[in-house]
Amino acid sequence: MSIVNKNRARGKANEKALEKIIPSSKRIGVLGAEDLMHPTYSIEAKSCKEFVGAKWFEQAFANKPKGRIPVVIIHLRGNRHNNDFVLMKLSDWLKEIDD
Repeated sequence: MSIVNKNRARGKANEKALEKIIPSSKRIGVLGAEDLMHPTYSIEAKSCKEFVGAKWFEQAFANKPKGRIPVVIIHLRGNRHNNDFVLMKLSDWLKEIDD
C-alpha cells in the first residue's frame, strides 16, 4: 500500500471514529468538501503523529485553576485577533455542545 493510500485510510478511519463520538454529525469525507457535517459546525478532521499545539495545551492544562477548562488561543502575526484559532480538548467541547 502506498503512503498516499495509507494516509487516506487513516483519514477515513479518523472521520468514522469522530462521527461516532460527535452527536448529530455525519461523515461526508469527499475531497473538497467538509469531512463531517454538523448542524452548527463544518468539521475538517485531521490525524497526525505530532502537533506543536499539544505542548501549548499541556501548558494551559498545567496552569489552569481547578474547575476551569483549558483553552489555547493561537494568533498568527499579521492577522486580526478575531481570526485567531482556539484549541481545546474534544471531551470539553462535547460537554459544551451537549448543553
